Amino acid sequence: MDTPDADGLLAEQLLRLTRRLQRSQKRLLEPVGITPAQSRLLRTVAHYEHPPRMADLAERLEVVPRAVTSVVDGLEAAGRVRRVADPTNRRVVRIELTDAGRDTLRALRSARRAAAEDILAPLTVDQREVLEGLLSALVDHVPERRC
Repeated sequence: MDTPDADGLLAEQLLRLTRRLQRSQKRLLEPVGITPAQSRLLRTVAHYEHPPRMADLAERLEVVPRAVTSVVDGLEAAGRVRRVADPTNRRVVRIELTDAGRDTLRALRSARRAAAEDILAPLTVDQREVLEGLLSALVDHVPERRC
């Protein structure tokens, strides 16, 4: 499968699968009452050992700080995160999860598992193992940067 047409077909199949997974996940997120951007931000906050700064989140999410502010505003209004002052610098604001935010994360994990199971349902255990290896190879591959 090393011809340009085969590569184009594979790329198209990957895009279709990605869109299908996103639709499935979005459908499963609706009852949780959260957007994909809010979901991503919650998961990112949860990965920090200590509450991150807004700038840390913007950098990790690769978005402009204003985008983080808008998402945090929505999550804060829903009681899922709160802004807290940095203990060493009052001018710095950090974002921490609330109990409701942690509950939402549990619901998100469940929704993501259900979406993945929906996609993977037609595959056998052996096929899933092969797919896992292939996806790991793609995810772990870091291409060289061209100047």
